[in-house]
Amino acid sequence: MDGQIVLQARNLSKDYPMNGETVHALRGVSLEVRSGEYIAVAGPSGSGKSTLLQLLGGIDIPSAGTVEIMGIRLDSLSDRELTRLRLTRLGFIFQRFHLLPMLTARENVELPMAEAGVSGRERRVRAVELLTYVGVEHRAGHRATQLSGGEMQRVAIARALANRPALLLADEPTGELDAATGEEILALFRRLNQDGTTLIVVTHDERLAAQAGRVIHMLDGRIQPGAGTDVAAPQPRRPAAPL
Repeated sequence: MDGQIVLQARNLSKDYPMNGETVHALRGVSLEVRSGEYIAVAGPSGSGKSTLLQLLGGIDIPSAGTVEIMGIRLDSLSDRELTRLRLTRLGFIFQRFHLLPMLTARENVELPMAEAGVSGRERRVRAVELLTYVGVEHRAGHRATQLSGGEMQRVAIARALANRPALLLADEPTGELDAATGEEILALFRRLNQDGTTLIVVTHDERLAAQAGRVIHMLDGRIQPGAGTDVAAPQPRRPAAPL
């Protein structure tokens, strides 16, 4: 793929002290991601998948190595600048949704836009557009506690897209869903990528990994030799509104 480089990770390592010993959660991982790619990160529990995603998203700090997002080194940023970059350049989707229960679906989607300084009218319009895109516009006025698991994940995806991120990061997005609902979310991820969204998804779900354009296999904190092979996947096209 000849798209713009969105993310560049070089020699990432992450060590944790535990019971007087050092746990090497990540060992010298390097990765390049280009615009429009759909990458699945697979591997057994404890292989370093989620640790890698946290470092790529600037949620955690590597023990060694560097991460660049759109050419900006994360370790060159102040805490405030890093928070701003995560808010405007990255979108996050989690296994357990992390919606605010006291807010409606629309208000949850509006929240990152409010934090980015988007006007109230523009926030409301875009939130409805995104909820329509993910198929839950009819639940816009319902609180998060009134939604099903699949509906909550769709709202979480809409929220992640709110500020038009350059890269969407997802950690086990189907892990809390039943098989049928998981299939619906898989179809939505395919559509997102077809509409131009760049995705990195950590998953145990073989169905999700099979639809990615590139699968990276991890073991013992390392990317396995031969990992990152391209597999059959839809080619991205120009983004469609409202992305």
